[in-house]
Amino acid sequence: MNTKSIYLDHSATTPVDPRVVDAMLPYFTEKFGNASSLHRWGQTALTALDESRQAVAEILNANPKEIVFTSGGSESDNLALRGVAMALRAKGAQAHIITTPIEHHAILNTTVQLEKEFGFEVTRVPVDRQGRVNPDDVARAITPKTALISVMYANNEVGTIEPLVEIAKIVKDAKSVKGHEIYLHTDAVQAGGYLPLDVNKLGVDLMSLGAHKFHGPKGVGVLYVRNGTPMLPMQTGGSHERNRRAGTENIPYIVGFATALKIAQSERESTNARLISMREKLVEGILERVAGAQLTGDPKNRLPGHASLVIPGAVGDEMVLGLDLAGIAASTGSACTAGSLEPSHVLAAMGYTADVARGALRLTLGRENTDEEIDYAVNAVADVVHKLRRE
Repeated sequence: MNTKSIYLDHSATTPVDPRVVDAMLPYFTEKFGNASSLHRWGQTALTALDESRQAVAEILNANPKEIVFTSGGSESDNLALRGVAMALRAKGAQAHIITTPIEHHAILNTTVQLEKEFGFEVTRVPVDRQGRVNPDDVARAITPKTALISVMYANNEVGTIEPLVEIAKIVKDAKSVKGHEIYLHTDAVQAGGYLPLDVNKLGVDLMSLGAHKFHGPKGVGVLYVRNGTPMLPMQTGGSHERNRRAGTENIPYIVGFATALKIAQSERESTNARLISMREKLVEGILERVAGAQLTGDPKNRLPGHASLVIPGAVGDEMVLGLDLAGIAASTGSACTAGSLEPSHVLAAMGYTADVARGALRLTLGRENTDEEIDYAVNAVADVVHKLRRE
């Protein structure tokens, strides 16, 4: 096994920032109280919960009452879609949902279940060759029954950033014409550490985030819910999170979420500049060294550290294993479907054939990576592909 250790799979998960660990540790041992308890141990925990909620709200330009802490991005996505859909159903509404075919499976599978088991009508608007949603297609899909639209902020497999502000304007205009509410949700899990999160500038009613994508701990997320958005809880019990998500709050992880988000957003511009520079060096090197390799996704309007390619004559899983032997962590696409023999649903929606999609390789950079590691990675990718092609 190669002694190199270069992690280029930051879209799957990220190492926890030591500053985040330091912020979390006291809440495991010294400040371990239940935030619902009246004594000082409980009140100390409640203060940490309130301060974390306030910190997240400030970054999102939201009211703290609109912040719901969850177990991660997938739960946030489920709560957003199921919570709103079931609240509308309880009112007797025949809700129509609009989404896209490139969403994370937490959205895809939830909309399929709402469609098949509960009778919701679901429209999936297409994307172009770069994985971009055309806002005009969203406008054309809106009907008098449309009540919920879910479009991701940035794609996990190809890195394309979606025109969320344009879509939000269309939704706002449609609401005034149709005369009823349409709620806009975005899965911002991949975007959380790299893109602006002002919910008012974005124009969204619901937003999902997960800490482990921006150097926070796994197992904690946030769902932003704009005031007035109908929602039924998917998890019942106590009155936690303003009756939207029952269960004792996970204070150490919530503190970790808030700390990680503050660091990521405060360092965003400098981090992004470095990531873009390294990504361009990586992509240019691979395209130069590997014949037939193609960049997938929008070449410019994409996540800063995200490089995704299709490479003919090589299979994604074999490239990942070869790179692992060379000391590099990479992936073929979504970490949540690793091991699946099915080609990427994202690349399929973008018009790539199954044969081409099987050659997918994703290399996603983080703030701890260096230019020297990028040089090594370019050579390693070229060597692995040449061996697989028997060149």
